[in-house]
Amino acid sequence: MLKNVVTALLAWAVAQTATAQELEYKMELGGALGGTFYIGDANAALFNNMGLAGGAKAAYIFNPRMSLNGNLLLGKISGSTNDVSTVYPSGTKGTPGTARFSRTVVDLGAQFACNFFAYGTGKGYKGTHKLTPYIMGGAGFTYAPSPAEDVFTLNFPLGIGVKYKWRERVNVGIEWSMRLTWTDKLDVTSKEGLQLNQPYGLENGSIFKNRDGYSYTLLYVTYDLFPKYRKCNNF
Repeated sequence: MLKNVVTALLAWAVAQTATAQELEYKMELGGALGGTFYIGDANAALFNNMGLAGGAKAAYIFNPRMSLNGNLLLGKISGSTNDVSTVYPSGTKGTPGTARFSRTVVDLGAQFACNFFAYGTGKGYKGTHKLTPYIMGGAGFTYAPSPAEDVFTLNFPLGIGVKYKWRERVNVGIEWSMRLTWTDKLDVTSKEGLQLNQPYGLENGSIFKNRDGYSYTLLYVTYDLFPKYRKCNNF
């Protein structure tokens, strides 16, 4: 009788260990906080005029290497032609006091993310790693309310990041991304003075001269949701 009880307990313990190792989750949900900056006609330097940014992040997990990420972020961007030395076709030079702006952008988007290593708790037969870098790319929408006029446009994010499995269901990470938008009006917040909407007069010119962009640098924490179990079948 004692032998049978011990055997049953050992079998149960092995089954529980295998189940814990095979446990995966379908989604991540959490928040992010960091900074944002703008790139365009009134700023050409990375990480210049940083503003506060934050919001929500989510991910649908396909497997330990791939996921579909989503975000709803708010950020404060600003710039001034005091920071550039461009001479525009009109003859106006980017000198102090010529034009400056500050506004909030709302970002709603989705990105496909690919981990360099299989990501997980580092247990079991999958060979997963608690720490992995990743790359991502996708599409989204940018909304920037007044002062001069509302702006609603597409954006195309590209980014890199690193995330770490801090606990079995808790992930922490840091991420940097650039959003190239389909507008040149993010820096137009005043109806007087130099208007930075296509100051080069390039209606159909280079997208890098005719479009504004912005960047997020974020520290985030997410929690794993909706567990799924994978059974091992030997046939």
